[in-house]
Amino acid sequence: MIFDRLLSFFSVDMGIDLGTCNTLVAVRGEGIVLNEPSVVAVRKGTNKVLNNGMAVGWAAKEMLGKTPGSISAIRPLKDGVISDFDITEAMLSYFIRKVNGRAWGPGPRVVIAVPSGITAVEKKAVQQSAERAGARTVYLVEEPIAAAIGAGLPFTEPTASMIVDIGGGTTEVAIMSLADIATCESVRVAGDDMDEAIIVHMKKTYNLMIGEQTAERIKIEIGSAAPVGEERTMEARGRDSLSGLPRKTVVTSEEIREALQEPINAIVEACTRTLEKAEPELAADLVENGIMLAGGGALLRGLDVVLSNATGMDVKIADDPLTCVARGTAQFLENLDELKDNLESDIDG
Repeated sequence: MIFDRLLSFFSVDMGIDLGTCNTLVAVRGEGIVLNEPSVVAVRKGTNKVLNNGMAVGWAAKEMLGKTPGSISAIRPLKDGVISDFDITEAMLSYFIRKVNGRAWGPGPRVVIAVPSGITAVEKKAVQQSAERAGARTVYLVEEPIAAAIGAGLPFTEPTASMIVDIGGGTTEVAIMSLADIATCESVRVAGDDMDEAIIVHMKKTYNLMIGEQTAERIKIEIGSAAPVGEERTMEARGRDSLSGLPRKTVVTSEEIREALQEPINAIVEACTRTLEKAEPELAADLVENGIMLAGGGALLRGLDVVLSNATGMDVKIADDPLTCVARGTAQFLENLDELKDNLESDIDG
């Protein structure tokens, strides 16, 4: 243990929010040092990362949906879980090297946030990928706990805190007390499903095929869960599914709100189900403490209003919700000794 502490003076220990859409890395004392898309570009049919292993993150995201036949742009995580181990390892290794910034010295201690609903096998896979990517010790922390710490909730105290963390692949809903999760639910409905709902709507209503990046842009610019603020319009471009030719059309925020109803309802239902499972004393605390929204999905306009109407509770949005989980993993590193019990390091024991 003392030896480990000594090594930490020479290594860049980091917290990683390994997300379906974006991977964020926070370093102790420095905050967020890297925020890049979880995308890797490889030579088709192989796991060879292009540009000598450098076609990762932003460089690869620009290729999404635009690659020629010989190149694949892959998102190696699906629904918050690794779907392609080799590619995830290449991606982690790139991010760890980029943050570490040097080839010598001990490997870093790494805290990785994982969805609360993943299996022991999936956890083991995340751990092994990080170890092979150069980490000295790997600790896994459940995403809602990291999000709660990052959002500044009093999660170690004997009072209930509720967090709703809406990422790209999963939505984590958890009620916590005394530094642990009392009840939680992880649903595989999140930002990606909102993008998918917009793609389906555009195809059904306008016979216009649009890509993931365009759908995401529509969601960010004019998407909303409730009519708050002024209604907006924007131009969407894609391929006409009848003529096969490129064209553009104008979409309104009202129709996008309608298209997003299904994923939003699924998230709201997960919240109400979690509340129904809470112990009476914890439920009593929540009347006072309310619900905290984190993750990129928290930025969807009006989502706090919809959630508040459905639960009758106060709903607040965390400061900088996108980086909440990553900031939480970095704070975890700082308080590793006190919080170690909540971490899963070598799962074998």
